Amino acid sequence: MNAYPHSAPRIVVAGLAGDAGKTLVSLALLRDARRNATPTAAFKKGPDYIDAGWLGWAAGRAARNLDTFLMGKAVTARLFSDHAISDGLNLIEGNRGLFDGLDELGTHSTAELAKLLNAPVLLVIDATKVTRTVAALVLGCRALDPAVQIGGIVFNRVAGARQEAVLRKSIATVCDIPVLGVIPKIAEQALLPQRHLGLVTPEEHGRPEELAGYLESLAAERLDTARILEVAAGAPAIENPAASARIAVPHEGLRIGYLKDAPFTFYYPDNLEALERSGARLVPIPVLSATRLPDGLDALYVGGGFPETHAALLAANTGLRGSVRERALAGLPVYAECGGLMFLAQSIRWRGETFPMAAVLPFAVEVSGAPQGHGYVELLVDRPNPYYPVGTAIRGHEFHYSRIVAQPEMPATACAMGRGAGAFGGRDGVLLKNVWASYTHVHAASTPEWAEGLLRAAGSHAARRLAVPRERSYALSAGSKDGVA
Repeated sequence: MNAYPHSAPRIVVAGLAGDAGKTLVSLALLRDARRNATPTAAFKKGPDYIDAGWLGWAAGRAARNLDTFLMGKAVTARLFSDHAISDGLNLIEGNRGLFDGLDELGTHSTAELAKLLNAPVLLVIDATKVTRTVAALVLGCRALDPAVQIGGIVFNRVAGARQEAVLRKSIATVCDIPVLGVIPKIAEQALLPQRHLGLVTPEEHGRPEELAGYLESLAAERLDTARILEVAAGAPAIENPAASARIAVPHEGLRIGYLKDAPFTFYYPDNLEALERSGARLVPIPVLSATRLPDGLDALYVGGGFPETHAALLAANTGLRGSVRERALAGLPVYAECGGLMFLAQSIRWRGETFPMAAVLPFAVEVSGAPQGHGYVELLVDRPNPYYPVGTAIRGHEFHYSRIVAQPEMPATACAMGRGAGAFGGRDGVLLKNVWASYTHVHAASTPEWAEGLLRAAGSHAARRLAVPRERSYALSAGSKDGVA
């Protein structure tokens, strides 16, 4: 097993339902810890990119996703152990309600993750129009699964001093769980604006320093941060599981570009690191300012994000759009997820306007007012493609308001959907030359075949590219320059 005890002060911030205030409390605790020079590490339960992005902003380091459905329990525990710090605060933000999972048994819920990590829970309760009933709710949580350690309660959206007093007394008279914070009703939407996929991303907030100051004041005035840290420090040492026996094949020298800037922010840190661990060099491409793809790329990775809200800017960058189209149709391996699929389409229709995109794929996409796919997905690769062996089972997730506009002849796809919506016709993984475009997001820890396949495709392209004398001459003369225009 090669395991050893690992001290990791930790706490799970959970709620009784979605929108209880978990993110607000989590961000306030992380910002307060940083203000007081307390080391922090942040984690998000589930596959969510946006909340994880905010947690990373607050912690000052990349937040990691922990998802037992995608990764299984052993890999999830190992990821936490690998990235947890041994002093300070490891904060895990839950999702939905504490016991809400994949089914009526709460499989893969925040409660199950807390038990897996042997972590106490800080329960955030929306106190809107309620007093003593909260005691029944807390007792119900404890009775439903006594193995879940509820270490403290934070009341959110409290109307005033009278309601606070009744709430505190209601808990004190029936259970011994301490109240560790009381937050009044505030304009949370003004602090953390939302849109169709949830919160705006940190890159688009516009007033991050103002928000940081407010969160730090909120924690200092409304949360018992010292006692919360004590609860986290009381978590027992955890075993550090052995690393995976899967050995990465070295791919030294490969150059893999990925589109960055506000339209494309949905990249798991673990995915990018999986490529780098094999020796590949990542080349970030500022999609709003670069006028062409860098020379010498061996593959391009286009993650998800919000191309629709930046469609006018993307459409105006004719140079980059043309460069992506030219290189993709010439055989450059391109792996695109969700927002990346939208960018590779002919156009995006959004709020009554149509914006031209890279025009690699032979269809347009339109953004509707309701989700077209939302939740976990399961795919089976049943057709040859540059990235996954036939027979590969893939678990991922999707959350998209866009849909593909059907054409008389649709392109080939690589996967049958066992669960989820996918691209069209019960399938996902659109194929064209060396392009893969899907609505499914994958996590490298869940699907190691992803990094292996992208690196393999990049290696094949590099071999072909370097076999051409002109390209070889360029590669030798260019050295280590990225060439981003």
